[in-house]
Amino acid sequence: MTLTFDIKPTTNPTSDQERAAKLANPGFGRVFTDHMAVVQYSQDKGWHSARVESRANFPLDPAAAVLHYAQEIFEGLKAYKRDDGGVNLFRPDANAKRFWNSAERMAMAQLPEAVFIEAVEQLVRIDRAWIPGGEGSLYLRPFMIANEVFLGVKPSAEYIFAVIASPVGSYFKGGPAPVSIWVSENYTRAAVGGTGGVKCGGNYAASLKAQAEAIAHGCDQVVFLDAIERRYVEELGGMNVFFVFDDGSLSTPPLGTILPGITRDSIIKLARDAGREVREEAYSIDQWRADAKSGKLKEAFACGTAAVISPIGKVCSASGEVLINGGEAGPVAMGLRKQLVDIQYGRSPDPHHWIRDVK
Repeated sequence: MTLTFDIKPTTNPTSDQERAAKLANPGFGRVFTDHMAVVQYSQDKGWHSARVESRANFPLDPAAAVLHYAQEIFEGLKAYKRDDGGVNLFRPDANAKRFWNSAERMAMAQLPEAVFIEAVEQLVRIDRAWIPGGEGSLYLRPFMIANEVFLGVKPSAEYIFAVIASPVGSYFKGGPAPVSIWVSENYTRAAVGGTGGVKCGGNYAASLKAQAEAIAHGCDQVVFLDAIERRYVEELGGMNVFFVFDDGSLSTPPLGTILPGITRDSIIKLARDAGREVREEAYSIDQWRADAKSGKLKEAFACGTAAVISPIGKVCSASGEVLINGGEAGPVAMGLRKQLVDIQYGRSPDPHHWIRDVK
């Protein structure tokens, strides 16, 4: 299925001077472009009214389903400016597929992958002047909300899909700095049969209390353990996690209750391309501590769209602290990060055909 987008440029565009000032130090998720892409759904019409228009508030009835039953999903991907002035998207087809799967789990209307990608590309085309140079990028946030007006507990019959864009600078100033993480022993993120494997807002809302606990203990991030035994490492509040061992191999928690990260999948492929063994297996917090102390574990790092790769330098919990690699960033994590970033910006070959050139 394809839809033709009605393109309605804003009548009040941001001036070049104002845009340049905003792009000088955009931060993350605070500055937004002039436009948004929108597609609507209803049971009688299906997907319809595809358009790109001025970014504006949605009119929402107080009884809109999303406000009461949290039928909401989202994605995150980036557009990158190449040295030749062209624009790359990184694996938007993977985001479109995960969005489809998230909608299925949340009993929402499933958006065709072609429409998802077209909406993203149309927004990038009209707002490409907002893509920062250097190590900056344009963060794209596709999302869908249930907007049928009712208070009964059932799947909504109406939805709004939209894409907004936010220019972002380099996630790390002066290069990736190792982060400290707090092991959550009071809260869990997901259980078997739950929504941990899909990208819905409720997963993140449920992680905020644990993240606040981590910050209160002087840590940057929280890591969750499994909900049954409270032993096995699952993922951070918003990132997947990898472990690097003294034999050169890597391991990462298996899918099921964790998000199937696109950066995670890309790292697995790049590591295997380099001849490294990558295992998707359960790894306990006790084993993590023991392997770090014995030297068997050489590195640990988290990964996601925003930061790409963040080295983990310290693991903290009520029972004490453990340093990873002396608290420093390791060569495997940094090597994989450079390799992935160079592909995203078009500085290196793209053997897996992950890049989509936005014309």
